Amino acid sequence: MHEVSIAEGLLQIVLDEVKKHSISKVRVVKLKIGELSGVQPSALTFCFDLIAKDTPVEGADLRIDMVPVKVKCLDCEDVFIAEDHSFFCPDCSGLNIELMSGRELHVQEIEGD
Repeated sequence: MHEVSIAEGLLQIVLDEVKKHSISKVRVVKLKIGELSGVQPSALTFCFDLIAKDTPVEGADLRIDMVPVKVKCLDCEDVFIAEDHSFFCPDCSGLNIELMSGRELHVQEIEGD
């Protein structure tokens, strides 16, 4: 379960920002997570809530924006969402593709007092 180490890294990022901006209490942490990142949102939320105890982040609402797998066909230039991780171009059936999104894993925003 690699979500524990990811949650620890995310918490450290948030705590660094808390210190930098003199935030006393974090209310919301917004994340962008790509569908290909291998992260289970429910497991990440569970781990984050556990390790945030006794910190200014305890009780913060972890909001996760899942980013779809978006690819570009390099043969016909079509851009499409790879449904069910199918990487065949729906326009020309080509496999010569470039990944445009879907691997993201970053803190997008922190809200606090």
